[in-house]
Amino acid sequence: MINIAILGFGVVGSGIAEVITQNSEIIKKKIGDSINIKYILDLREFPDSPFADKIVHDFNIILNDDEVSIVAEAMGGLHPAFDFSEQALKKGKSVVTSNKHVVAEKGDVLLKTAEENGARYLFEASVGGGIPVLRPLGTCLAANKINEINGILNGTTNYILTQMIDFGKTFEVALKEAQQKGYAEANPSADVDGIDACRKICILAAIAFGKLIDPSEVSTTGISNIRLNDVKNASEAGYAIKLIGQAKDIDGKMSVSVAPRLVPHDNLLSKVDDVFNGVLVNGNASDDIIFIGKGAGKMPTASAVVSDIVDIAGRPEIKNQQWDKAEKTDLVSADDVVASYYVCTSSSEDAVKAVFAEYSALSLKDGEFAFIIPALKKTELDEKLAKLEVISCLEIL
Repeated sequence: MINIAILGFGVVGSGIAEVITQNSEIIKKKIGDSINIKYILDLREFPDSPFADKIVHDFNIILNDDEVSIVAEAMGGLHPAFDFSEQALKKGKSVVTSNKHVVAEKGDVLLKTAEENGARYLFEASVGGGIPVLRPLGTCLAANKINEINGILNGTTNYILTQMIDFGKTFEVALKEAQQKGYAEANPSADVDGIDACRKICILAAIAFGKLIDPSEVSTTGISNIRLNDVKNASEAGYAIKLIGQAKDIDGKMSVSVAPRLVPHDNLLSKVDDVFNGVLVNGNASDDIIFIGKGAGKMPTASAVVSDIVDIAGRPEIKNQQWDKAEKTDLVSADDVVASYYVCTSSSEDAVKAVFAEYSALSLKDGEFAFIIPALKKTELDEKLAKLEVISCLEIL
């Protein structure tokens, strides 16, 4: 029997307990042993829960019980989730988590701690919820040099943009609906400002390139300034606007960013709608591979966490990947990245002609001129746009 403990009995924690219980016979057949939930750590009591007898309030009970070999951290936030994870690993207990905040900021530390103490640290559910993407990226595509990753990594923002694209709703209306449906929090900043997607692309980049970039070093722009006019202009030109987390290898350095981008209709990511997530990986041998599925939700996320538990229970000898902390010399400045752009301005087309030698006109209506410019560096773009009255500017994928 393999004894585990669950830290946190909220949405994900309770889902982990349900998946293990409901699929106990399936899991037993896969690993040749049964998984027993010995403890559930939470500050609250759950008298009506079938797991009420598992509830404890002191982490030290779990930490000092040598029978517990795996800890599932489902607390959220940086502290005390990081502290508890580190302590468990130092005791030789393997840790699994869905906590992107901890993995994005402390993943390198925890992987090293796991290695030093003969434990494993897995976090499949931290990116894409129930979508199996991290393990395939780190193992099935291990023979590839990863050139680029582009991902729709936040279901809330994708739902909002889908409502704007398909039904012509304003950002404000679509956000309110997302909150009413439970897709967005009362304070939606982590989603709409790109913070959530930023943490996830940092994790994907670390698996692809072996170095963990601090989220504070990532150029991050959210979707709150996306207008219906931009959505319509993009659609008429053959694009869909999506919040894209991007990690690229540029001459051996990393370029990592999050921003709303125009995605061509012939790119599969443009068809990933509603609350679904999608991750498009390009390898030098595999070419393009896409992963699509629900990026959040109780049971999909719990499924990914339990898959990590099963992996550890069935293959405890497997080694973790190790990450270095990315230094500034490992990164490409956002100002030096070359891309094409969509621009909307209140300046005249004659004014645009005076600034840009090449451009493709998209729309001239309501006193706004929208156009696309060919690839150039961000620094060059900013210099030229300073001469115009810019309303919107979005990168093209």
